[in-house]
Amino acid sequence: MLRGMSTLNLWAADLPAAERWYAELLGVPPYFRSEDVGRGPGYVEFRIGDYQHELGIIDRRFAPAGLAERGGTVCYWHVDDPAAALARLLAMGAQPLEPITERGPGFVTASVVDPFGNVLGIMYNRHYLAVLGERLGQP
Repeated sequence: MLRGMSTLNLWAADLPAAERWYAELLGVPPYFRSEDVGRGPGYVEFRIGDYQHELGIIDRRFAPAGLAERGGTVCYWHVDDPAAALARLLAMGAQPLEPITERGPGFVTASVVDPFGNVLGIMYNRHYLAVLGERLGQP
């Protein structure tokens, strides 16, 4: 049923600031903006990572009612160097949520809260690398 991450949506009260922050973090501009297709401002989307996953940032005014009162989810993104990734996120104004934590052999996590109130997880994940290696024909 669940075949892999498709799109991760985050919310921001200041969408232009969030777009700039994530473009700097990711090193790429968004590939899609709702206003570019005549739908007005409210959504930007980046394609990132080895599988070109979608990261969407939505103007908070379009968030479902009561979203802030509900529990949340942490989506972890594979990174090759969790300490360096965490340091960069903190240097860019993210606030620490969970420090670097060893979860077992080949699994390390950390998480931050971005400047827009969203939780962003980073993870070194040996399974991710194994799947990627298989897709690329590497042992």
